[in-house]
Amino acid sequence: MPTELGIDELLKEVRGLRIGAILNPTSVTGELRHLADLLDEAGALAALFGPEHGVRGDVQYLEEVADARDPRTGVPEHSLYGRDFASLTPRPEHLRGLDALVFDIQDVGSRYYTYLATMSLSLQAAVRAKLKFIVLDRPNPIGGARVEGGIVHPGFESFVGLHPVAARHGLTAGEFARFINEQIKCELRVVELRGWRRQMLFGETGLPWVLPSPNMPSIETALVYPGMCLLEGTNLSEGRGTTRPFEIFGAPWLDGEKLAAALAAEKIQGARFRPCSFTPTWDKHFKERCHGVQTHLEKPKALEAVKLGVAAIVHSRAQDPARFRWRTEKYEFVEHIPAIDLLTGSNAFRKRVESGASVKDLLALWDIERAEYEKRRERFLLYA
Repeated sequence: MPTELGIDELLKEVRGLRIGAILNPTSVTGELRHLADLLDEAGALAALFGPEHGVRGDVQYLEEVADARDPRTGVPEHSLYGRDFASLTPRPEHLRGLDALVFDIQDVGSRYYTYLATMSLSLQAAVRAKLKFIVLDRPNPIGGARVEGGIVHPGFESFVGLHPVAARHGLTAGEFARFINEQIKCELRVVELRGWRRQMLFGETGLPWVLPSPNMPSIETALVYPGMCLLEGTNLSEGRGTTRPFEIFGAPWLDGEKLAAALAAEKIQGARFRPCSFTPTWDKHFKERCHGVQTHLEKPKALEAVKLGVAAIVHSRAQDPARFRWRTEKYEFVEHIPAIDLLTGSNAFRKRVESGASVKDLLALWDIERAEYEKRRERFLLYA
């Protein structure tokens, strides 16, 4: 049975209302019609809100998105990704006169991916404006059965982790909204999926894959992302500027053969490794020849994605600790906390890596908090 979105149900609910819609290119039907156009045809679209990368998805990561006017519908398009943290929340004047906010964006199953943080801040804004909030649910493309990594600890909240959820959170956007809304207490409605089961990967849904962001070209990218996004907190290239971001990683000083052998020795489920060289066309090590590894997925459902990312950092650093470094530049609007601490949720991971901890010991850091998170999330799940 193919997975079906509840778009028809949503359109019935919003008819006659003035809707602000938080959308991006993934906000399409199975026939590839964009929700902005459908809401406009229903006479309900009053405003659009664009997350990171914008409503049309043509802005690169960490780049400011400007306000605009949607060329197809003519409605104002307000940016939710500007120059500072305050820009991430809908402004009161942009919510004035609306009856509800609708969120319809394809998440990729990782806490660091910023769209669910946008949803969280928008939920809070909806409470203050006394607006109803409707989530049109979509599948978790990497499945909802597996949870990996640590949660965000107090003092380490940021746009890549506003709430104490695991790195690979195992939730749909609707379930995530239910989980965080226990504290926010917005008038929330989740329009549920039909025919989706937790163990399904996106390719099993029958829905079209639309790039959620410029560096998320495929489902394979999404599968490795819960671990390989950790490399954003280092000076290793995570493959931006190549056609296989996050599947390829490396640096000019690495030995790809040794790195591939070290990763293979970790016996990471679901993956095989091939030494490779590449030259990024932008971002880290721009126009420098890098040496590293490409991850090839052998059993996607079995992939231990966070273990993959941890092992990539540990074994890359081991080759040349003097040239490896943590990212110290401002990251997602935070200047005084290292990016790796924001991504992992505390400073424990970074300190253990620096002390020479093994991949096994680093993963064990998160065992207890991950198990507690899995228990907490159970009552918010919508799908078997």
